[in-house]
Amino acid sequence: MSVTSPARSRAPGYAALLRTPHASRTFGAALVARLSNGIAPLSLVLSVKGGTGSYAAAGTVMAVFGLTGVLLSPARAGLVDRFGPRRALPPLAAAHALLLTALAVATAGRVTSTVGLAALAAAAGAVVPPLGPVTRALWSAMLPDRELLRRAYSLDTVAEELLFVTGPLLVGLLLRFAAAPAGLVVGAALVLTGTLALVTSPVVRGAPKEREREAPDAGTGPVGAPGGGPARAAAVAAAMGMCLGALDLLVIAFADAHGLPGAVPWALAALSAGSAVGGLVHGAVSWRLPTAVRLSLLTLGLGGVLAVAGLSPHPYALVGWVALGGLFLAPALTSAYLLADESAGPGRRTRAGAWVNTAFNAGSTAATAGAGLLVGRLPLTLCFALAAFPAVLASAGTLAPALPRPGRRSAGGAEQVQ
Repeated sequence: MSVTSPARSRAPGYAALLRTPHASRTFGAALVARLSNGIAPLSLVLSVKGGTGSYAAAGTVMAVFGLTGVLLSPARAGLVDRFGPRRALPPLAAAHALLLTALAVATAGRVTSTVGLAALAAAAGAVVPPLGPVTRALWSAMLPDRELLRRAYSLDTVAEELLFVTGPLLVGLLLRFAAAPAGLVVGAALVLTGTLALVTSPVVRGAPKEREREAPDAGTGPVGAPGGGPARAAAVAAAMGMCLGALDLLVIAFADAHGLPGAVPWALAALSAGSAVGGLVHGAVSWRLPTAVRLSLLTLGLGGVLAVAGLSPHPYALVGWVALGGLFLAPALTSAYLLADESAGPGRRTRAGAWVNTAFNAGSTAATAGAGLLVGRLPLTLCFALAAFPAVLASAGTLAPALPRPGRRSAGGAEQVQ
């Protein structure tokens, strides 16, 4: 990689990060493209509902869109690792934009074929460009300084969270002036424009496809050996997804049980705000703990706080606990991405990040369905505890292997942290 990072400082900040040559241009282009992921899903639900008049059809189409997007994410990331972003991303972005536009046209009038819409949505989800994993892999290539890289990943995680908050707000604004299918067209334009701007960045142009190389602990797992860094990161990410996937439904049930449904938006906003603050603080502070240990402790904190949140006496007390839990969310996700990157090796970094995404989203989807079965059958306090249990279990199960092992020392006598 010909692009160099700024001179290492004792505590490099976000300004130093963005002064890295071409970093602002590359990151900005990626954010433009990734904003489509905040706009297209809601626009798709509203467009299908408007075109078919059926909530069931809208739910079905959105489910297949999300399912193919999540399950095929590692495969798309593998294409980027194999062919490089300049060759792999433009065809994916063009196909995704074309299919979103086709969905917009199909739902602009009254339609009856849910199967046809589902087929289009499945194809659109299958070719979503893996822009998040690609962006993090580019950060890793640009920033050999691990302190700057941790700040970059923290900034990236916070920005991604804000995109998923901003996207629906932009859809609401757009609906004042146009029908819902216009949101799909806007999403198509964003992903195509942003992706083309990204691949023309000097960072991408100057980065040849890296030779496939096994990580030091790579083996037979999805991107590494069982118990290795990438597999551990994916397992903890799945647990975090399960925790957060159940939380949305539990917050709604808690607010309804106390007769204050208006507290729900405040709780969800508090989660995002807490996550943003936590992510920025995590990136600004220099940490001595190894990434794997930090990931386990942060996930344990997230699960512990949300378990206690179920004991809240009032919905607005719950808002406070959810905000506190949010402080752990972005730092934990950032640590998962960092652990996957550190362990995967250059030729597998995009897939490693994609597996973390896939695990998180799959865990979230599964937990949402599971919470729906439990709410109303068990006390809400117990439901909160059960929702937090995967995060607590995963963090406890991965903490012991991540800690330094007594007696294992380097040639110079210092203990080796694996």
